[in-house]
Amino acid sequence: MSADNQEANTVRISVRPLVEYVFSSGSIDSGFRTAGAMHEGTRIHQQVQRTYREGDQKEVFLKAEIVHDGIMYRIEGRCDGLIQTDEGWMVDEIKSTSAGLDTLEGGRTVHWAQAQVYAYIVAKEQKLGRIGVQLTYVDTSTGEERRFKRVCTSAELEQFVHGVVEAYAPYAALRLSNAVKRDESIRSLPFPFASYREGQRKLAGAVYGAVKEKRKLFAKAPTGIGKTMSTLFPTVKAIGEGLVQQMFYLTAKTITRTAAEQALGLMESRGLRLQALTITAKDKVCFQEETLCSKEACPYADGYYDRINGAVLDILANETLMTRQVLEQYARKHMVCPFEFSLDTAYAVDAVICDYNYIFDPRVSLKRLIEEQKKRTVLLVDEAHNLVDRGREMFSAAIGKADFLQLKRDYKTANKAVAGAADAVNKYFIELKKACGDARQQLTKEAPEELVVLLERFVSEAERLLAAGGEDRQLLLDTYFAAQNFIRTAKLYDSRYITYAEVQRSDVTIKMFCLDPSYLLSQADKGFRSAVFFSATLSPLSYYRDMLGADADDYSISVASPFRREQLDVRIKPVSTRYRDRERTREELADSLYGLVSERRGNYMIFFPSYQYLQSVYEVFADKYPGVRTIVQGSGMGEEERERFLDAFDADNPETLAGFAVLGGIFSEGIDLQGDRLIGVAVVGVGLPQLGLERNLIKEYFNGEGKNGYDYAYVLPGMNKVLQAGGRLIRSEQDEGVLLLLDDRFLQPHYRELMPEEWKD
Repeated sequence: MSADNQEANTVRISVRPLVEYVFSSGSIDSGFRTAGAMHEGTRIHQQVQRTYREGDQKEVFLKAEIVHDGIMYRIEGRCDGLIQTDEGWMVDEIKSTSAGLDTLEGGRTVHWAQAQVYAYIVAKEQKLGRIGVQLTYVDTSTGEERRFKRVCTSAELEQFVHGVVEAYAPYAALRLSNAVKRDESIRSLPFPFASYREGQRKLAGAVYGAVKEKRKLFAKAPTGIGKTMSTLFPTVKAIGEGLVQQMFYLTAKTITRTAAEQALGLMESRGLRLQALTITAKDKVCFQEETLCSKEACPYADGYYDRINGAVLDILANETLMTRQVLEQYARKHMVCPFEFSLDTAYAVDAVICDYNYIFDPRVSLKRLIEEQKKRTVLLVDEAHNLVDRGREMFSAAIGKADFLQLKRDYKTANKAVAGAADAVNKYFIELKKACGDARQQLTKEAPEELVVLLERFVSEAERLLAAGGEDRQLLLDTYFAAQNFIRTAKLYDSRYITYAEVQRSDVTIKMFCLDPSYLLSQADKGFRSAVFFSATLSPLSYYRDMLGADADDYSISVASPFRREQLDVRIKPVSTRYRDRERTREELADSLYGLVSERRGNYMIFFPSYQYLQSVYEVFADKYPGVRTIVQGSGMGEEERERFLDAFDADNPETLAGFAVLGGIFSEGIDLQGDRLIGVAVVGVGLPQLGLERNLIKEYFNGEGKNGYDYAYVLPGMNKVLQAGGRLIRSEQDEGVLLLLDDRFLQPHYRELMPEEWKD
């Protein structure tokens, strides 16, 4: 076999997913099948490893190669412990459990399998005739340990591991076969349009260069250039050339996910055969009326692992573009949870389209992406300006008193341990409320370590009860996850955080607030081959490089607008929209808006910084100009309501339509109303976030870092919303329209500097 053929027929797999594929069985339980291990794992491993004697080894990296049916399997993993005994070496596999040690019945099959694969590799490397295998279980509540031991001959282990590989082989062979078809299709894949738009080739080349050179790229590319295709196409080509194995297309909104699906669909119509999957949030994709994941409540969870391998093989053998609808079809066919099915399938496809949090959020990220796989994976981060505030949200954590008081009452007689742990947390909040005093607020730069200790005890007791299954315990489960997140966030706490407590009526909440998410974002994308952050409003680039965690040698690119200046008529109305002047100027605003929409029949969108301000001006507008047809964005609109709102913007609309919407909302970015579907946009105000505690804390932090804190907290996030809203207007070479900016601050030099060049003339 040639070196090229050998590499093409090589499967890299770590021990844990290998044995989990072959041996995992049972049910998804309450959606936290690894929650205990994630919370306690490191601490418990270290607890056991501290008992090892001199000469014993811990965290031992192991690898082996096995050939089966012409395929080379490179198996690797990290063994928890390698212990010297009087009889020779013994592999130690450490597991935490919250279900109680008496339920183990000699150890779980999948855990024995993992330990035996490690034992096989050690025995083979050291030419041992036999080797000990040990499972060490630790009760997360009590710290009590229980061990199960076996002695295996090298012949037994070899037979066992070859059997595991044989069971895994159909899945591996299918993936290799799909990869061959994919690479052949990519080699002959043309750019899916007749030609590149101006600037599009430049962006595509920069993306390919960043992937090839293993760098991050920060790209400001204007609306209408075709950013989705400009990032996907060069990454697909990099996959075909063997530079990359997988890509994640990360978005903040559902509508931009659809654009990625459509781009891949267009390439498929030109001959591409690449497997892509879209992950949809659990609460949206769940088949049940209530999202309860216990086997008692959901038939798709009960016996999930007994059916999942068949489901994954089926969809990989027959589908390429695995949209929500396709995944739901196969989930129903095989009776598996559609959400968990999408996660398990995501590790096997070439492209994953999903929300930012699957990579960046420590609560929900795809944990099984091993380092070797990350090195061959590219992140494409769409509308990357959203990631700054989303990062703050993901790395912050809050928890309140009320739920613990309720749990204390609920479990007072049913479970004294849970009630006692909840009561201890409740008492902490009572003392915190007193400390807040008349100010009803408290600030500190330190993490609340005392609370974290109390929450750890609560989590331990709650986990034991939840693992037992049974009746619906939704409040306990929700509080358990909130406490876990708080504990996890406390481990990230450093000088970039601040802690604040607030008293609101009878409740008290405490929040660890991430002021600067840049470091943690950079840690989250560390290890991936490349990450491309792109947006039409990644401006100023220096700010976004700073806030998204760029290194000095990472790349940046700014692409000019491909459209003629004559296509966009920008006007500024110098009226005050400051909070103190809003009542006085709302009639002037209404008149200005009527002046815009009465110039020419067609569809217009008008954006306001808040729902309250929108309603205030809308009342005047509707009263003075009842002849104008209007439509208003409501708060909390569902997907069908959003679609109806956008469908109203018909190119053949016989009358003028004025759509009132909110800056930073679902209609101010990501939507694509080309041609006569939108001929005018008005933006009321400079988009500044509402004054508040958190924004002021951000301002003070960055002032202390020697930067312009007011810009970082208010001006730059606000103007980004303005730029996004204005970008809804000119979407193609044929579009023309009027952009009306209503605020006197748009004439100030600082705000004008933040405008794109095509707005300034």
